Amino acid sequence: MELDLPRLFEVLDRHKVAYILIGGLAAVYHGSPFTTEDADITPGTARGNLSKLASALRELNARIRTESEPGSLPFAFDADSLKAVGTWNLTTAAGDLDISFEPDGTRGYSDLRRDATAAQLYGVTVRVASLADVVRSKQAANRPKDQRVLPTLREILASRPRRQ
Repeated sequence: MELDLPRLFEVLDRHKVAYILIGGLAAVYHGSPFTTEDADITPGTARGNLSKLASALRELNARIRTESEPGSLPFAFDADSLKAVGTWNLTTAAGDLDISFEPDGTRGYSDLRRDATAAQLYGVTVRVASLADVVRSKQAANRPKDQRVLPTLREILASRPRRQ
């Protein structure tokens, strides 16, 4: 299914989910020329926030995405089940969504939130991980797809003025 970012962000916003946009979409926001087929987020881990996330996932008809089952697997999301697993690869009515509570090279939501940017995307405010944090995470993950984009992301980061 094609990624429908306006719908995804609107549902997360309406449910008041606290999250940081990470991964390829965060890199694109910061100027990366590399496209991505999914959205990656790191949600806050407070129980109330996870309950809001679970409600949003139900509205989006989220299912577990797995290579072994092309049609994806149903799952009854709630705060406890979400927190029990570190990473979720989901397919939703708004496209593929990956949830990572502690992306490689980070300490999770509070770590990423510190330098995140509040951006207006499709009419809602979305917190986007800083490019430095995206680079840090992709370096730590060290997957072939990350190794391909890291030189460009480092170049973009190096061309920016340093914060004082």
